[in-house]
Amino acid sequence: MARVVVMGGGVSGHTAATFAKKWLGSEHEVVVVTPNSLWNWIPSNIWVGVGQMSKEEVTFELAPVYKKAGIDYRQAKAISINPEGSSTQTSPFITIEYTSADKAGTSEELTYDYLINATGPKLNFAATPGLGDANGLGEHTVSVCTADHAIHAAHELAKIFEKAKTKRQKVLVGTGHGMCTCQGAAFEYIFNIEHEANKAGIRDNIDIQWISNESFLGDFGIGGLHMKRGGYAASSRLFAESLFSERGVDWIIGAHVNKVEAGKAHYELLDGSMGVEEFDFAMLIPPFAGVGLKAIDKAGEDITATVFAPNGFMKVDAKYDAGAYENWKASDWPETYQNPTYGNMFACGIAFAPPHPISKPMSSPNGTQIFPTPPRTGMPSGIIGKAVAHSICDRITKGKDAPLHKASMAHMGAACVASAGKGLTTGTAAALTVYPVVPDFETYPGLGRDLNYTFGEIGLAGHWIKHILHHMFMYKAKLKAGWTLIPE
Repeated sequence: MARVVVMGGGVSGHTAATFAKKWLGSEHEVVVVTPNSLWNWIPSNIWVGVGQMSKEEVTFELAPVYKKAGIDYRQAKAISINPEGSSTQTSPFITIEYTSADKAGTSEELTYDYLINATGPKLNFAATPGLGDANGLGEHTVSVCTADHAIHAAHELAKIFEKAKTKRQKVLVGTGHGMCTCQGAAFEYIFNIEHEANKAGIRDNIDIQWISNESFLGDFGIGGLHMKRGGYAASSRLFAESLFSERGVDWIIGAHVNKVEAGKAHYELLDGSMGVEEFDFAMLIPPFAGVGLKAIDKAGEDITATVFAPNGFMKVDAKYDAGAYENWKASDWPETYQNPTYGNMFACGIAFAPPHPISKPMSSPNGTQIFPTPPRTGMPSGIIGKAVAHSICDRITKGKDAPLHKASMAHMGAACVASAGKGLTTGTAAALTVYPVVPDFETYPGLGRDLNYTFGEIGLAGHWIKHILHHMFMYKAKLKAGWTLIPE
């Protein structure tokens, strides 16, 4: 009997674990190690953050779902990996520390035959002084990165809306550091705030400001894109700037927020100038880092730098020595997500180390890096998690030399539905498809993407698509009848 251990129970880890168990059956063991008791459909947290959904609508208990599936569930966090075993343990293992109430603080060594790192990111609030504490509940700003963060954000936003009835208020939303990713979540949140302010009749008394590390609106960490709209090719920059202008939302771009104080965000721009933006309410996305796993060899020596990149994400089959921006190619991006040193370890979702950004790297004259890091969330996370599970299952059932499945983001299309306001008849969302996610300028000279599969529209239909997708993916994640028929 082989044992597959999955570290992390988010979109990518949950996808990998559930498909692995389905394909392996009862003859082999699948174990999920995650510190969370709840699964969270993160794309809908923005609706929780404006009071339009409850925590219960975007989460569910993992234990009963995994019990029904026959998956061994450990509510714990992984601390370290011993990929060669140790002087006393011949099999490779991870050390976990339980977070469940009945075992909190106790640790265990968990052996594995195959390991999937799907730990996701550490929300690195500490990278910007004053941005927030480790729980994202700082005194100066709020977050929508988790369901609990979003509840807190909704509570604080409600106070602002109440004050706006009698006194003008300032809302600031965007990225809280020069190297952030996930501009999409902030993009959705700012327009949902604008939409709710309109519904509440207080829009004229609220100034709404966007601040981002993007060098242009619509970069989104993928270098922007051109999309087919009504027979024409329109840039995401034009698309975004039009939306911001129509909704009366001002923007500051190319900004590195370097300190947050009560009611003030200090920032540096790409031209080297410094500024301060005042606010009554701020939601600033933190930068991401690896969760801080250690790697230890059989002799007890630290090999973390061998297994993980400096940012804490796991190294996979990517080209990490591509060098300068001018040398970057789509082929630099990983295909199998197998660790190059230890063939029975894989990483998926945010946990894998990308070879380099997608957006062009930029720095201020002061040497401060200000550009988005590459997104690896949502649809790509699910696709990669499934491909990794498929590779491992084949190696268990067909032999250790079975070919690995490939899911390069340079050969992967993705769909994104970005909410701009919730409502049965008044909601809007931008529905976008992009192919490939990582631009391939050799195959598609000029734009780097295929316009036949890269297009976008905004309107009520997009909102309904996002609403339907919410229910579809909650249904799929709960492993209800026919769950495998719903695509990633």
